[in-house]
Amino acid sequence: MSAEQLLIFLLIGAVAGWLAGLLIRGGGFGLIGNMIVGVLGALFGGWLFGVLNISVGNEWVGSLVTAIVGAVVLLFLIGLIRRR
Repeated sequence: MSAEQLLIFLLIGAVAGWLAGLLIRGGGFGLIGNMIVGVLGALFGGWLFGVLNISVGNEWVGSLVTAIVGAVVLLFLIGLIRRR
């Protein structure tokens, strides 16, 4: 992975984490927190979409949608665990 690809991956992760934070909790988690949530969401979303055999959009849009969906599902699951 080149430096440019890593930077784009982190940028998509930050945007996805921020949007997921707005959708689930009503606010973001700061730049680093958004990146962590977004990157983990992208990994989880990629796995989830692969298992469900779902393909979304082109390179940029598909990556962002996958990361957002994964981050939202991840935050939802974390919220369920924290309530117990």
